[in-house]
Amino acid sequence: MTTTVRTGQAPPTFTRDEFGQRFRAAFFDPAYRAEDAAISRLEQIAWEAYEQGRKAPITRKAGPGFADPDYDLSVEWYEASQRLKAAQEEWGKPETRSRVLLVCCSSRNDGTCPGEMSKTFRLTQLAKEVIEKEGGVEADVLDLSRLVSDYDRHIHPCKGCASTAMPLCHWPCSCYPNHAERQTGDWMNEIYERWVRAHGVILLTPVYWYQAASPLKLMMDRMVCADGGNPDPTATHGKKPAEAKALEEKGWTYPKHLQGRVYGVVVHGDVAGIEGVRRSLSDWLDWMGLIEAGMQARLDRFIGYYEPYYNSHEALDRDECVQEEVRNVARAVLRGVAEARAGRLQPPDWHVQRPRPK
Repeated sequence: MTTTVRTGQAPPTFTRDEFGQRFRAAFFDPAYRAEDAAISRLEQIAWEAYEQGRKAPITRKAGPGFADPDYDLSVEWYEASQRLKAAQEEWGKPETRSRVLLVCCSSRNDGTCPGEMSKTFRLTQLAKEVIEKEGGVEADVLDLSRLVSDYDRHIHPCKGCASTAMPLCHWPCSCYPNHAERQTGDWMNEIYERWVRAHGVILLTPVYWYQAASPLKLMMDRMVCADGGNPDPTATHGKKPAEAKALEEKGWTYPKHLQGRVYGVVVHGDVAGIEGVRRSLSDWLDWMGLIEAGMQARLDRFIGYYEPYYNSHEALDRDECVQEEVRNVARAVLRGVAEARAGRLQPPDWHVQRPRPK
């Protein structure tokens, strides 16, 4: 079968005037007016990078171990890839200290518009306390609310490379940074490394409109490269869709780069949606090859069911049972990590070969 690369959706590139308007919008504050001449010079440099498509302005030869050693790889991608390889090697050593990654997925924190911390953060702290009491285990808290409170921090959206062909989706993601289009400040390379280093992962999220919180969904979409992603961009010479399609047509192994980590999930809401979100998160983690730590590690609970928002923290204060259930999630994951690292915990179906490898 011969596949065709379908095109025609993308809009035309900006004209010089359109680009200038978009660039200058970042300098709306009147305090910048004294530097308008300098901003104009920077605008011209940015325009040339955009016009020439200088996505990765600093590159290096890929070198040994890549399909095309002479290919010019982004230095930023190469360094991120090397960090993931080192992290994976360290993860697998018996003497490495166990680590549990706690992902606080709420958008709310008291450093931005809401002016108050999230209940999710408080639940994360309960789990952290349990882990820290366990000797020899490190708790690593990844607070995704920093997307809304930190200067110029982003998780840029997934561009859907996997849907064109899986080998076009590189591990780690090579879509960002894109300096030509000022798609920079991306957090994911650090996040990938923290997942790789983790022996256990606990996701804690509120429900936003029947779905996972938006920072979590952004992270999830960008982690598609962890499930089947191509660790060698030279095999597709960057983003060459025809080459990627040909590779997948020949047969792709869909490597699971995070396989073997143990997981738990905490989902909380106030009206509806908790069960659907909990199930979708568990299914996602199962699919990536992570190992569920048991029934008590999959928690969905209402906090202040159908009550007002203004006193929801007080509702959590009163609900000592849900606090203890969150602690139990952490306890279950801790036991799972210990069992997995001792070689005694594997999914019962680990030996079953899928008839469809994807």
